[in-house]
Amino acid sequence: LYDLGQGVPQDYAQAAAWWRKSAAQGYVGAAFALGVLYAQGEGVPQDYARAAAWYRKAAAQGDARAENSLGVLYDLGQGVPQDYAQAAAWWRKSAAQGYVGAAFALGVLYAQGEGVPQDYARAAAWYSKAAAQGYARAENSLGVLYDLGQGVPQDYAQAAAWWRKSAAQGDADADANLGALYDNGQGLPQDYVAAYKWLILAKAGAKPGGAVYKGADSDMNSLAARMTPAQVAAAQASAARWWRAHAKHP
Repeated sequence: LYDLGQGVPQDYAQAAAWWRKSAAQGYVGAAFALGVLYAQGEGVPQDYARAAAWYRKAAAQGDARAENSLGVLYDLGQGVPQDYAQAAAWWRKSAAQGYVGAAFALGVLYAQGEGVPQDYARAAAWYSKAAAQGYARAENSLGVLYDLGQGVPQDYAQAAAWWRKSAAQGDADADANLGALYDNGQGLPQDYVAAYKWLILAKAGAKPGGAVYKGADSDMNSLAARMTPAQVAAAQASAARWWRAHAKHP
């Protein structure tokens, strides 16, 4: 309640004090919560080493969130020495309990060959586990593998299908990738209006507050040079309709 400011004034220091009492009695959720406060510097000085210590206490009791967070610290070298193999080990424990972010992170490690041998087929397998739970970044990454034929057969139609799922959740990279497929006519009919629509959404971030695709302006200028003013207007109208249908805003 102190963390969320529900029924009491929001006060992270009070939250930390109560969680410390709870964690001292072995309550795993409190240990994890203290790790979050130290990682974010809320109510306590930011201290990644202490965050790691609290995450480790929770992870020792099998808390999937803490296992995932320890993996993140080892991946970034925050509070612990950077060690991709250790990150992989903790993410594997977390993913085994169904934690979707850990499954995606393992996919990234296998795709990049960090802490594990580079193996696109294993990357695809981990991305698939996360994508099956509707994780947008994993859906986009699966699309990339199908687009490039890495670890899976090259299949532009499959790439488009995964990017469409990811785009529906506001992933700007997926928007841009769909735009490229429509522009080039790969796996989809060549359609400049559709391509421009997806680039508009990529520039906007597809949903309020979402990440944006930084190369959108350059791609849009290149594409607009091959379009008529009427086609550009049609793309803008189509993007506006998509935004109203999918983005949560007034």
